[in-house]
Amino acid sequence: MPNILIINGPNLNNLGKRDKGHYGAVTLDEVNASIKKRGDELGIGTSFFQSNHEGAIVDHIQANAEGADGVIINGGALTQVGYSILDALLDSKLPTVEVHLSNIHAREEFRRHSVIAPFAVGQIAGLGWRGYIYALEFLAARIAESKK
Repeated sequence: MPNILIINGPNLNNLGKRDKGHYGAVTLDEVNASIKKRGDELGIGTSFFQSNHEGAIVDHIQANAEGADGVIINGGALTQVGYSILDALLDSKLPTVEVHLSNIHAREEFRRHSVIAPFAVGQIAGLGWRGYIYALEFLAARIAESKK
């Protein structure tokens, strides 16, 4: 069964408590449950990781890339500065989709830059928690197509 790593960066553990206008009202556990449910429907394994620390995210990618078929990442505040995360993703050679709950391109200027986006196969921003589902569906289709 294909496996997708779902990685969330700083402050995403506080979903449901943060500005609901930007981030919605669902918690990270609820988001993860929705992703897992859709993954099960698609025959895709999902594993979840969240950290407020850049090095922990790098360690997680390095430790789990070999058994994975893709990555969905919301780098949170590390999106703009997480070069070590980018390097770990590049080293993994896994197709990566970057997800943001809010539309980072319609927010403050500093949020509009991503060190990951130019190297990702795609970026989904502004579609709330459903962006993770769309990323999962995309990666599932990409994996299926690669096996034809």
